[in-house]
Amino acid sequence: MTEFQHLLDPLESFYRAAGMALPKAVKVESPKIPEPYRGLLAHQNDMTPTLEAAYGQRIHLRVLAAEQSAGVMLRQVSLVLDLSEQPVEFGAIRIQLANLLPEARGEILEGKLPLGRVLQDFDIQHSSQPSAYFAVKPDVLIGAALQIDGYPLLYGRRNRLLLPSSAVLAEVVEILGPYDRASR
Repeated sequence: MTEFQHLLDPLESFYRAAGMALPKAVKVESPKIPEPYRGLLAHQNDMTPTLEAAYGQRIHLRVLAAEQSAGVMLRQVSLVLDLSEQPVEFGAIRIQLANLLPEARGEILEGKLPLGRVLQDFDIQHSSQPSAYFAVKPDVLIGAALQIDGYPLLYGRRNRLLLPSSAVLAEVVEILGPYDRASR
C-alpha cells in the first residue's frame, strides 16, 4: 500500500472496488490547517459530538456503501445534520464489531447512527487518536456525498478509536465539508 493509499485507508478500498482513482490528498501538519477546520479536526474527541456542537444540532448517518466480513464492518458514509439534511462530513470507517456490546453492535448494523453517537449512548469508554491530517481536492464521489460542486480544497484526518485495553475499535478517515455557520 502506498503512503497515498495509507493516508486515505479505509476509504481507498471503496475507490478500488469502484475502479476509481483516489483523490489527491496531501499530509498537512495541524497548525497549517486553517480555521475553523483546525478546531474541528485537531483534537482527541469523536467527530460526531464535535460536529453536533459546532452546528448546534444532532447528526445522523447516511450509509453510501457497506460490507461486512469476519466481524468487521466497513462502510462509506456521510454525516448529515438532522434539521437541514446537509452533509457535513464524508468518510469511511472500519469497525471491529466483536469489540462492541451486542446492543451497540445492533445499532451499528442498523446504520442510522454514527459510531460516535453509539459510543456515547452506550457509554463505551474509548480514546480517539488522530494519526494524520490532510488536505484533499474533492472529486466526483466526495462532491456528491457532500453535495458540493467545484470546491477547491477540503480538510480531513485519519483517526483510530481504541478501547481502554488498547484494542482497536475503529479506523476512520474523516473529510469535513465546507463549514457553514448558516446551517446552525
